[in-house]
Amino acid sequence: MSAIRLLVLGAVKQHGRAHGYQVRNDLEYWGAHEWSHAKPGSIYHALKHMAKQGLLRADESAPSTVGGPPRVEYEITDAGRAEYLRLLRAALATYDQATDVLSAGIGFMVDLPRAEVTELLRARLRGLDAWRAEVTTYYTPEDGPGQLGHIGEIMHFWTHAADAGRAWTAGLIERIEAGAYTFAGEGGEPFVGVLTDGRENPYAR
Repeated sequence: MSAIRLLVLGAVKQHGRAHGYQVRNDLEYWGAHEWSHAKPGSIYHALKHMAKQGLLRADESAPSTVGGPPRVEYEITDAGRAEYLRLLRAALATYDQATDVLSAGIGFMVDLPRAEVTELLRARLRGLDAWRAEVTTYYTPEDGPGQLGHIGEIMHFWTHAADAGRAWTAGLIERIEAGAYTFAGEGGEPFVGVLTDGRENPYAR
């Protein structure tokens, strides 16, 4: 899965209606240009491509603020919302997601109900446990990597990654169950990290 689709759909959804520069600015504000492929070219390409797919609705009538041609603004469609939720759920539940995909999922997890998020994260735990069990069929961590020569270092890395991923995921579940953050359907407004018009982006390049 590519993180850029989830990031762009989520950014447009948070704004309700946004042009490409707003989406780019928000993703830079989140630091996504550092931990994902959310570079300007990729963002604009994703917006145009998903508009062609019917996931976004493009409106070219929005006036330019600098006197140029009308700029294109985007809104998420029903199909786009369904795709966004599918990507979000997969990002949280799948144990072997790339770091940028998982990071995007964490950034948007409050768009789902609290109980659903914890269940998705428990699915991730089950995946991590199954993966570790498969690795340790051939490798015994207690005996160290030397048992398999230098190839054992690969297994050693995998088991450490599984253990670290499990500890982090279990901790997040614990924090969520203890009441951290505001999730969908809970009355309060979930945190939304978007830049309002006129607010300077401190992380812009």
